[in-house]
Amino acid sequence: MLNAPHTGFSYAGFSDAADDFSYGSAHDVSGLRVKVSIFADRPYLRDQMREDAEGAGFRLAEASPIGRLLSGEAMPLGDVVLLDCPVVDGEVMAALSRLDLRAGQTGAALVVSTSVNALDDVFGCLDQSDPQILVDPSRAERLIALGQVMARLPARRVRELSDEDRMVLLRLTEQVTQIGERLNTLTPGIGAAAQTVPAQAASAFRFDSAHKDAPADKQVAQQRPEMPDPRMVRRMIRQRQMRARFFDGDLFADPAWDMLLDLTAAHVEKSKVSVTSLCIASSVPPTTALRWIGQMTEAGLLKRIEDESDRRRAFITLTDKAADAMARYFADLGNSAGRVAVV
Repeated sequence: MLNAPHTGFSYAGFSDAADDFSYGSAHDVSGLRVKVSIFADRPYLRDQMREDAEGAGFRLAEASPIGRLLSGEAMPLGDVVLLDCPVVDGEVMAALSRLDLRAGQTGAALVVSTSVNALDDVFGCLDQSDPQILVDPSRAERLIALGQVMARLPARRVRELSDEDRMVLLRLTEQVTQIGERLNTLTPGIGAAAQTVPAQAASAFRFDSAHKDAPADKQVAQQRPEMPDPRMVRRMIRQRQMRARFFDGDLFADPAWDMLLDLTAAHVEKSKVSVTSLCIASSVPPTTALRWIGQMTEAGLLKRIEDESDRRRAFITLTDKAADAMARYFADLGNSAGRVAVV
């Protein structure tokens, strides 16, 4: 797990001059070093984030307390913005919304760390910039986020790492890779019906050719079996959670399926699911759950919906295609679904 300690991983000397563990400079397509802006109230953390960013080859544009964002004065924004925001109030939420809009317009990469208590508010403010959100992250998780930013740079140069450091980085990024691999196996075969459709269909969800001339939303409505009884789905969820009483929970970690089950029950109950609630339902650390939510959103399984009564809040729900796939799955289980101990 990402929160597990990684012994032997030294951050000392993590700088351009270090030979034991460092990246070469991060460059944009023109060859200029990429600028990073850092905003954090905790001085030790601000220094740590600056050290890691500079060690990764970024050029520091600014390292300031969050109050700098609240001043209202114009300021240059780095190509990458690292923000630590464990507590929010009205002013901070307004600043986050402005920062999110500006990052979305400029293409700046936004990496925001927060706490579980502030997650819903932070998530609700960030809907334009496709940010990476980290919850109570370790230093290793922040480095992974920086690595993901670097991976998107069109012209990055990374110096050769030692065998030991390379193995540590592989362990740190292993879970991110597993998310993609498991999603690749999840989306094509989420129900038996998905195996009977033409292989050439481009969508992650595949449907029969009937009603192919009808609009997509009407096709879903016409073909979808009834959604399952939410009480049965909740019972499945409780049965899955019971395993942790007798076994190490990591043995059965399946966050994508746990989230799909929770959202399926909520869909039928017509209840709203916050991002914090969904992270809890996933049974994995919040930062890991957020990566899954991001990947599943890209895969067309989940979507973000704004709270109509409070635009500062947002919820997560199944897409129509995901709801259709879950309905098909439970329809294939048939009457035996209610007697299944764990699905």
